[in-house]
Amino acid sequence: MAQDPYRYFRPEARNLLDQFAQGLLELEKNGGSAGAVQRLLRLAHTLKGAARVVRQSTIAERAHAIEDALAPFRESTSGIGRDNIDVILAHLDEISSLIVTLVPDTVDGSPDRNKHAGEAHSASAEPYGTKVAASDFARDTPKMIRAEMAEVDAVLDGIAETHAKLNALRNGAETMEHLSHLADLLRAQTARQAPVESSRGAASPGAIADELRRGIAGFARELDTTTAQMDRELRQFRDAAEGLRLIPVDAVLMALKRTARDAARALGKEVNFESSGGDVRLDAEVLGAIQAALIQTVRNAVAHGIEMESERLAAGKPAVGAVTVNVSRRGRKILFTCRDDGRGIDRVAVRKAAVERKLLDPAAAELESNDLVALLLRGGVSTSTAVTSVSGRGVGLDVVRETMQRLGGEVSIHIDPGQGTSFALLIPGSVTSVVALLVAPANSGETVAIPLDCVRRIVRLAPGEIANSPNGGSILYEQRAIPFIPLSAALAHAPWPATRAWTAIIVAAADRLAAIGVESLIGTARVVVRPLPERFGISPIATGAALDGGGNPQIVLDPESLVSTAYSTQAIETNVASEKPPVLVVDDSLTTRMLEKSILESAGYEVDVASSGEEGLELAQRKRFSLILCDVEMPGIDGFTFVERMRSHPRLRDTPAILVTSRAAPQDRQRGREVGAHGYIVKSEFNQAELLTMIQPLVAASS
Repeated sequence: MAQDPYRYFRPEARNLLDQFAQGLLELEKNGGSAGAVQRLLRLAHTLKGAARVVRQSTIAERAHAIEDALAPFRESTSGIGRDNIDVILAHLDEISSLIVTLVPDTVDGSPDRNKHAGEAHSASAEPYGTKVAASDFARDTPKMIRAEMAEVDAVLDGIAETHAKLNALRNGAETMEHLSHLADLLRAQTARQAPVESSRGAASPGAIADELRRGIAGFARELDTTTAQMDRELRQFRDAAEGLRLIPVDAVLMALKRTARDAARALGKEVNFESSGGDVRLDAEVLGAIQAALIQTVRNAVAHGIEMESERLAAGKPAVGAVTVNVSRRGRKILFTCRDDGRGIDRVAVRKAAVERKLLDPAAAELESNDLVALLLRGGVSTSTAVTSVSGRGVGLDVVRETMQRLGGEVSIHIDPGQGTSFALLIPGSVTSVVALLVAPANSGETVAIPLDCVRRIVRLAPGEIANSPNGGSILYEQRAIPFIPLSAALAHAPWPATRAWTAIIVAAADRLAAIGVESLIGTARVVVRPLPERFGISPIATGAALDGGGNPQIVLDPESLVSTAYSTQAIETNVASEKPPVLVVDDSLTTRMLEKSILESAGYEVDVASSGEEGLELAQRKRFSLILCDVEMPGIDGFTFVERMRSHPRLRDTPAILVTSRAAPQDRQRGREVGAHGYIVKSEFNQAELLTMIQPLVAASS
């Protein structure tokens, strides 16, 4: 396993806990349904299976207790009582506390002090649902603390300066080596001279030289140990300080959901709020400013966009309105999009209100879109017939305009009459944080960061697998040709050798894929991306820069620009095949998928993954696999059904399949044999060596 055995488990578990929070809020609000309870049961089961994979038995037991609490309501349509919800929340609170305590202090995933970590802490925790908001239970308490940004910046600057001085001190090791060499020379010279009797017990020159050598060597070791420790501690300190500086957008999105619900209730409407992109992290000051603008935009969508239920039904729409907020990156900027499915902005009503407030000449022509946007953002214009707690004073969009001006951003409005309105707020990224893959371009000692969320796969390409032309290259990936370009060429438009092997990163952006060749992979890390000055003159595919542990700048690439550069020099003309045996992993648990993927890729297999049985069957019908690993309990079709359908499919019937599941009962094993599985592995008994031993002959036989 990787150095951190909980690398995938922690984020997956927190995500599952977040989904629980959402589900329980819906149960309280709507009384619940059998479908909602079934979804919560699946979440609990997924969490239990993932916990068993990483051998966290206490978390698995708590997840099992949640299943027990929910099971009586599996078929119920009358809802779940508050007492039962409190019991479930208490278990969730316990799990959240246990997850916080997990630390990567083992390399093989064996039972360690993490097994019971957090039990003393969680035993005294308050029952969940009393003083903690349901949306916050999966977040660590320190992350909710806000700090003065100027003070945090001062701390970060001090850390960078200290790190630079530490690097200079580390260079003193060369001086120590030189002194040690001089001591060796002195000792050699004294050894060649005739022994001289020392008077009154004085040490001989040789003994003095030896003592000098030992002293220098000891000091050099101590210096090396101390500087290494200081380097680690400074890195941790910097990460902690940057964590105070940057806040996940998800914190704002949860507040927007509450805003939409409260505004809808005040106006007697029903609204469903959805959001995405909450994992993006922003400078706290920027996020605090944009929050005010987003709140006003959401309130405006509910008050002026979403119709009353009777009007929606008469228009053939669902009774419940929809408001969505999406957060995404656009090169060096961040885009917030708020859309509703309401009636759209009433141009006639806006014009009438503007004329009444003497903001528009009655003789003016019909408002164009740009004029309408400018008028709305000016403030003082409201189409509400009465002043309420939600609308009527015409100041909401004025807040949006003022915020965009302060942040140096842009706002645009798209109106689809009768179908909805979309507000787009585009702001400079300022300081953001992303998890990135760190790579080294060819013929360069630099390190470059690529946002990890755009990386689809990493492959090794032999020279014959790249089709070259005067304009570029291409490879065959998942049965289609995609452009290939070395990162060094993308950065500097330099020529590159046509006959050599490459490590290639498959990058996705704007619904396109490209293969980017690199010299080596360094690892992954969360990096703080700072904007580059416009006059900096760096490559257009760079979106910003980050600082490494020594305070040295690292270029952070923009995936869209990188992929566009690859397509601008593409040559699609090849037919290549992978030499690695292809294996498919099907499991709804991210932790299990990534664990199995890591093990198999380390053993030399080419691995694809699917999060459901339906997705797995679709992949298996498009691509030939030498082996398929499949979970049993998944949403949709389960693992038994998956294997049955494989055996009934003409092309898949001979593909070996192994079930990897948390179900250990004899009847389950027997069912696996009956449907045609070639092996059955229980997650709680998971063993890497056993898995590889079982796979090898099956893959060899099917190849």
